[in-house]
Amino acid sequence: MFITKKHLSRRTMLRGLGATLALPFLDSMVPALTALSKTAAAPVHRFGVFYVPNGMSMPYWSPKAEGMLNELPPTLQSLAEFKDQVLLCGGLADEAANLVKGGGDHARSAGTFLTCVPFKITAGADVYNSVSMDQIAAAELSKETQLSSLELGIESNAMLGSCDGGASCAYTNTIAWRTPTTPLPIENDPRAVFERLFGTTGSTDPEARLARIRRDRTILDLVGDELGDLERTLGPADRLKLDEFLASVSDIERRINMAEQQNTRELPVVDQPVGVPSDYAEHAKLMMDLLALAFQTDLTRISTFMLAREVSGHAYPEIGVSDSHHPLSHHQDEPAKLERLHKINEYHFQQFAHLVKTLATTPEGDGMMLDASLFLYGTGISDSNTHFHDDLPIALIGGKATGIKGGRYVRYAQGTPLANLHLSILERLGTPAEALGDSTGKLKRLSL
Repeated sequence: MFITKKHLSRRTMLRGLGATLALPFLDSMVPALTALSKTAAAPVHRFGVFYVPNGMSMPYWSPKAEGMLNELPPTLQSLAEFKDQVLLCGGLADEAANLVKGGGDHARSAGTFLTCVPFKITAGADVYNSVSMDQIAAAELSKETQLSSLELGIESNAMLGSCDGGASCAYTNTIAWRTPTTPLPIENDPRAVFERLFGTTGSTDPEARLARIRRDRTILDLVGDELGDLERTLGPADRLKLDEFLASVSDIERRINMAEQQNTRELPVVDQPVGVPSDYAEHAKLMMDLLALAFQTDLTRISTFMLAREVSGHAYPEIGVSDSHHPLSHHQDEPAKLERLHKINEYHFQQFAHLVKTLATTPEGDGMMLDASLFLYGTGISDSNTHFHDDLPIALIGGKATGIKGGRYVRYAQGTPLANLHLSILERLGTPAEALGDSTGKLKRLSL
């Protein structure tokens, strides 16, 4: 018997002139005569948290009854074709947010969402919280990846000063905490994320970045020699996968360059999101595509993503909502305001849905990337008018390998700790914890 299959390491990298390009999973990374599902190259578990601020328009989020879902609620309709992979959880509460001694409800919401521990109120640098559940998972899963985790967002990543009720901006502008004193700032600049994944200019100076834009050299140019050598060793199926991946990398780099160049033009003063590009949906889509690439190349398996920071006052005229988001969230149960708030909630979810759909159509091993991906989508305030931290709007979106049975709405006893969900997720990620915050045990009924 002759075995001609060439085996590539799952960690194969292409390098050139300071650029590094990690490769996606290819058939050539499976040892000869070995089934995909029985190798270390089989799909890995990955986890992402997607956080939205200022509460939710609950009438548009909550299903009418517990049980199987005939259809998703209006806010989540953009994932209608993936209804069977969406699990809605009701009754969960973040009591830690109520126990913080001072500060505003928005800081309490974001600051305790993944820790479930009351934090220290301060407007200075002496912040003190607890390790967030994403970082508990990252500490273990990062042993096999280049990056421990990615903290992404759309709006300001400022961590200094007071942002809500005398609480440091660290509590409103991130949900990830590596240690009690180390909040992880979000990155909202697509260029910075791209360079973190694929190489840098060697400087964060704006002039250095502009010089890079002017250079007619792409990431693929920089690794060109090694790329050519690799392509000659691959079979037809792998060459097709690689071509599709490289096209994605090239397209994202082109979009970033275009956005940055357009951002230098004089524009009228309008209420627009911070960062590049200026269009919210395009900005969010770019960040989602970058996260998909990070997962595809196994550079990281853990991410948090803030679709806006807490107390965000951003307006969305492109969807017919000229109101500032935060004031609008104080809707006083007025139907017209609830509907406009819903439009914002729906718009945010649509951006997340783009990532889900991307992973659902990207092959990995014997299936698709979504199969081994689990996402938590939600916020730390339910009814934004009351600012309550109970009966939180929480959704789990997971593929078939994650142990989540979707297409359902499960209600737990009112006041069930949100921390119990976090414990359950950590167990499914293979990074179990005995306790977290005010947890009382793991949740049942996540799977049938």
